[in-house]
Amino acid sequence: MQRHHVQLMVRATCGSCARVEAQIRPVIQERGATLEICDVDSNAEWAAEFGDRVPVVVIDGEEFACWEVDNEELGHALLF
Repeated sequence: MQRHHVQLMVRATCGSCARVEAQIRPVIQERGATLEICDVDSNAEWAAEFGDRVPVVVIDGEEFACWEVDNEELGHALLF
């Protein structure tokens, strides 16, 4: 089984980002995936791509969800 890499695109000033991180961390750990927290302000390319559209969940380089995450859908996506 492939080990997925999940990136959570965040901004330091984003309250929703912290909430989503706490929400998805157990699902990611349960599925054996890795989680990387990425501050979009630390990278000009990320800042241009995501702007104020955070939090964004990216799985293996593909955008999965923006703003709200369904844990059941996330868990399913990390199975394959």
